[in-house]
Amino acid sequence: MCTAFVSIEPGAAVPVLLLSVRDEYLGRRWLPPAHHWPDRPELVGGQDLAAGGTWLAVDPARRTAACLLNGFGPLAPAGTRLSRGELPLTAVREGGIGHLDLTPYDPFHLVLAGPAGARVASWGDGRLVERDLPTGLSVVLNDGLEGLADSRTTSERIRAVMAARAAHFRPRFEAAPRPEPGDDGTTEDAWGAWLPIVSGDGLAPDDDAALVQRRDFGDGRIWGSSSISLLALGPELLRYDFGPAPVPAGGAAWRRVPLG
Repeated sequence: MCTAFVSIEPGAAVPVLLLSVRDEYLGRRWLPPAHHWPDRPELVGGQDLAAGGTWLAVDPARRTAACLLNGFGPLAPAGTRLSRGELPLTAVREGGIGHLDLTPYDPFHLVLAGPAGARVASWGDGRLVERDLPTGLSVVLNDGLEGLADSRTTSERIRAVMAARAAHFRPRFEAAPRPEPGDDGTTEDAWGAWLPIVSGDGLAPDDDAALVQRRDFGDGRIWGSSSISLLALGPELLRYDFGPAPVPAGGAAWRRVPLG
């Protein structure tokens, strides 16, 4: 259950902040953010080694970022199915995905953010719905923006876990001073009071509300949060900080991702 929080304050020095937590089966191999795509050498993102794409892509020249969350609903036909991991790469490079034939893709939600704002594109049940995000703090879940996508999970248990996560962390972020990351300094300096919240906020990884989760299904597979991305997007700034999940004590694993 991936989650993205987006803070938009048009009058701030850094108008758009994006927090993205990737949840996945932990046996799925991946590489940390870098320039992984020779045919698109300018783009930066973590690489999913199962399919070659990414869950979050950044285009430094355009100061845009796109993160992907799986959705719910009917799957694409098996014979024509394409990996959704290509979609963030296309979105940051081409300014969106509305021009694509999306029928080969399973349901998804894609957040595209830049210095002027952000929007969510949701694909499911054969329809693409795009919404601009309002000023303030928004949350995007596997059930879509604020959990209100047209195509949502039928599992009451999954819905309850997503709702618990949003209900705990929205007021925590809103109550903390909003970060104004600069072009230098450590991750701790840049993200201030948000960083302990992002790093788990003291919740156990099996708590329904946990942002950094771990679930052992008892069949040899462990599902949970594998990485956390923090992005600041402004007219003169694009900053990307990254950490594996869970973040080690002291936050030593946080690093700023080179974008040049």
